Amino acid sequence: MKFLPFFLCSFSTVLAAEVRIIGGDDALAGQFPFSAAIYVRTNDGTYFCGGTLISDEWILTAGQCVHEAVLFTIQLGSNTLQGDDPNRIKVSTSESVIHPNFDPLTLQNDIGLVKLRLPVEYNDYVRQIRFLPTFRLQDGALTIGIGWGQISDESSGLSNQLQRVNLTTISTDECKLTYGGQITEDMVCVSGNYNEGSCTGDMGSPLLQHVGRGYYLIVGVASFISGNGCESTDPSGYTRTFSYIGWVRNITNI
Repeated sequence: MKFLPFFLCSFSTVLAAEVRIIGGDDALAGQFPFSAAIYVRTNDGTYFCGGTLISDEWILTAGQCVHEAVLFTIQLGSNTLQGDDPNRIKVSTSESVIHPNFDPLTLQNDIGLVKLRLPVEYNDYVRQIRFLPTFRLQDGALTIGIGWGQISDESSGLSNQLQRVNLTTISTDECKLTYGGQITEDMVCVSGNYNEGSCTGDMGSPLLQHVGRGYYLIVGVASFISGNGCESTDPSGYTRTFSYIGWVRNITNI
């Protein structure tokens, strides 16, 4: 069974108050100050992705989110996409870097970077993620997925409120039972207690491990969902960030 590549959410979609990452809860203000909402403009339209602030100039996201992009409008500092929020910062840029071996059909090497025009100033609501992985994520690890994606296959809207959900990593072999040979060691699959996971609008958003005292490690970048839909019990797929730390550091010098 195939997963769905390029599962981006069109910006023309109306926000829905009850639409969120599958099985998620509202994130607290300032809980994930590194979260980025990215509106991606291409020659074919405008789409939505998530991302992670990894320095005051760079955002880590999925390769599919920067593929053929011509402009990025990015919101930082706010858990909401619309409405008044004095903590929200909005910036635009056209500079990005996609992994040279990204394959839009197989989603291998689905990782990319967006560079801000100017460094952002940090505060309680805008701050880079503290840790990049220095070791390979183990199977059965407890993780957290965040994003503004939808809650059901019928709904077509984004959540106005950032969501978080607890997820557990599964082995590559177990993930292959669902997706077959499409799964590589540079991907990581996760599942919830039932059907929790990522959905449309979550692509590019981080998979996190809590390492204590409010600090998080980014261990994955949302990449694909099941062809059976978001509400299926099939695992969600992420790009394994550990496999690309050398590439990220080489581009960003962080």
